[in-house]
Amino acid sequence: MFSKETYIARRNQLRKDVGQGIIIIQGNHEASCNYPDNTYYFRQDSTFLYFFGLQREDLIGVLDCDNGQDYLFANDYDIDDIIWTGPLPSVADLAASVGVTNSGSLADLQVFCNKGIAQARRIHYLPPYRADNKLQLSKLLGMKPCAIDKYASMDLIKACVKQRSIKSAEEIAEIEKAIATAYNMHVGAMKMAMPGRYEYELAGFMEGQAWMGNGPLSFPVIMTIHGETLHNHNHNHKLELGRMLVMDAGCETEMNYCSDITRSVPVGGKFNDRQRTIYEIVLNANLEAARVTRPGITYQEVHTAASRVLAQGYKDLGILKGNLDDIVANGAHSLLMPHGLGHMMGLDVHDMENYGQINVGYDDEIRPSEQFGLGSLRCGRRLQPGFVITDEPGCYFIPALIDKWHAEGTNKEFINFDELEKWKDFGGIRIEDDILVTDTGCRVLGKPIPKTVAEIEATMAE
Repeated sequence: MFSKETYIARRNQLRKDVGQGIIIIQGNHEASCNYPDNTYYFRQDSTFLYFFGLQREDLIGVLDCDNGQDYLFANDYDIDDIIWTGPLPSVADLAASVGVTNSGSLADLQVFCNKGIAQARRIHYLPPYRADNKLQLSKLLGMKPCAIDKYASMDLIKACVKQRSIKSAEEIAEIEKAIATAYNMHVGAMKMAMPGRYEYELAGFMEGQAWMGNGPLSFPVIMTIHGETLHNHNHNHKLELGRMLVMDAGCETEMNYCSDITRSVPVGGKFNDRQRTIYEIVLNANLEAARVTRPGITYQEVHTAASRVLAQGYKDLGILKGNLDDIVANGAHSLLMPHGLGHMMGLDVHDMENYGQINVGYDDEIRPSEQFGLGSLRCGRRLQPGFVITDEPGCYFIPALIDKWHAEGTNKEFINFDELEKWKDFGGIRIEDDILVTDTGCRVLGKPIPKTVAEIEATMAE
């Protein structure tokens, strides 16, 4: 954990930003896998971690905006638990460790909520993303489960987004720990990417490296020679010469801060001419996005800058045609990149998206586009120093999508479908870094992971 003063300051700021009422912040519960006693790996709720920092299950934090008090509620372990878990701190001790002076049982919490409801006090909570938390809130507040999402507090959502969007120096240090482990994951997997191996061998290696860094994966590994499928979690293909291998993987630290890195490498360690051509187009887009990222610019504008580089590269190949401005304005290039450039990252790999992605990536000034591709940009808002965001352009030759646009004549004035037909067997490429917006620009976080053609070939030759 960080120091208790960090969590006290965060809670004080949250109370100030919300203004009045009671704030309920639920921790997560154990979740059964295939029978009650066999549970999934426990992952604490990120908002609870941000404001309370405690990893135990079944905790609930309460902030009273009107009297300036914080509370921690949970049931203490009894002897039947301790037989299996060993000695564990009491709820009061846990509370004290993060600067909370008031604690009680879950029965005490119910009394607290009943009193607040009787006094007609406003009760703020976030939209639950787990059914057990929704049912718990339903009981605490005397509401039907189907009504819980409707009455989630937008004031609390906005206050949390405002605070968590700006990463402190100690948070950046944690993210860079996660990237240091991701370096080992990706560099090791690059060296394994030889003909005859299976994707699952490399995916398993990556997960093992994540745990060697003392944390789990931050999301299921994407490891595939069919990179044209954006989130391909099938790891059963044998690696073959002539295929590009897309490796999208990250991990969490012990404190659950995340990394999210993608590298695309040629099976066997040497780029052929076709692979090098597409790879360098995508790499140039990745570099352009980092070059223009700075405070004050919107990430929609950064996405468009990267898109212009992609479109120009495809035009030089004869895949696209016509005026570059018109190509980008009409989204013709999005046939080959139907996703956005990136997303916020921190305690969540898609940071805070449990609050509603539109509340995190957009605001009253910047709204999502309706254009194909650009409309999938998860974060388009104006950038501020302290934002951590992913920079992940890609190129994907998706046969079904190409055939659909061809049959419907979509953007036919800008697309040379006869030339595009030659690329339908290529697969895909994505290159992703985690970047910090600084006072004057940005910097790529962490130890540099091989990214140029020369760096990748040299690494894979080891």
